[in-house]
Amino acid sequence: MSYRAKIDEMRGELRVMSKAIPDTAKGFGALSKAVHDGGVLDAKTKEFIAVGMAIVQRCEPCILFHVEALMKAGATREELGDVLSMAIQMSGGPGLMYAGHALACWDELAAG
Repeated sequence: MSYRAKIDEMRGELRVMSKAIPDTAKGFGALSKAVHDGGVLDAKTKEFIAVGMAIVQRCEPCILFHVEALMKAGATREELGDVLSMAIQMSGGPGLMYAGHALACWDELAAG
């Protein structure tokens, strides 16, 4: 399955879940909006942090969503590479494996 298909499938699952637990979904949405809209860091920096944390936490759907968001925020593949290096340094072998997903997702999305 392509990374684009995985992203789309996860979005569909989240829509279904949001209908099942709307208060939780709204609460998480409000938290996300507050984090993204507030503070002194720009969106791209926040997404770099999110990708690194997603790799360390080994959350492939999180990695894919945040790689997509990084692209929209104007990040470059080289900048992503620095984040991947840091995530690998902080999480060892498992981070190396998940960093591979992040880079492959970037390359697929960049190719259109």
